[in-house]
Amino acid sequence: MQGSIIEELTGSFSKLPGIGKKSASRLVNHLLKADDTFIRNFSRQLIELKEKIKPCSICGAWTENDPCPICSNPVREKNVICVVEQPQDVSTIEEAGGFSGQYHVLGGVIAPLDGIGPDELNIASLIHRLMSSENQVTEVILATNPTFEGDSTALYVQHLISEKCPSVKVTRLATGIPVGGDLEYADKLTLARSFRGRSTF
Repeated sequence: MQGSIIEELTGSFSKLPGIGKKSASRLVNHLLKADDTFIRNFSRQLIELKEKIKPCSICGAWTENDPCPICSNPVREKNVICVVEQPQDVSTIEEAGGFSGQYHVLGGVIAPLDGIGPDELNIASLIHRLMSSENQVTEVILATNPTFEGDSTALYVQHLISEKCPSVKVTRLATGIPVGGDLEYADKLTLARSFRGRSTF
C-alpha cells in the first residue's frame, strides 16, 4: 500500500548519503514551509540536473558542456593526469588549488565482493589516453582514496601503466590524507601537502 507523499518524500531523502530519517523529515517540513517559487525552482533544478549534466567524454568528470572546461582549457598542463575515483573528487582538488593538469575519473574502485572489476571502471580509456599520439603524458598521479580498495585499484593501474606505457612516470599522493578517509572531506592544506609530497609508485 502506498504511503502519503510526506512519507514517500521522507523515504527518498533518507536514501541520500549522510541523511537519516530525522534529517529527511526536517527537510520535508522545510519544503512544506517554503514558498512556491522556491519549490518550482528546486524541482526544475533537479530535473535539469539529470537532463543536462553528463560525464565528460574525455576525463569522465560531470559537465554541462562536452568536453568539460578543464579538458578544453588550453592553459592546463597536458602532460600530467590526476586519476581519481569519482567525479566529485575533481571538484575537491580544484577547490583546493595547486594542481593545473588534467584529470581522469575511474568511476569507482575495484571491489570484487561488490562485483566491480577492472572492466567496470574507466581504466581502458585511461590507457588509451596515455597511448594516444595526441597526448604526450609524462606523469600519472594516482589520487584514489587511501582505503584498501583505493590502494588495490591504484596498484592495479600502476602495473598496467608500467606494462603498456613504461615511459610514463606513476606517482601516488603522499600520506597527508588519513587512511580510511575520502578526498571529498579532506581540507585544502592536507590536499596541497599531499600533492607536494607525492612519491614514485
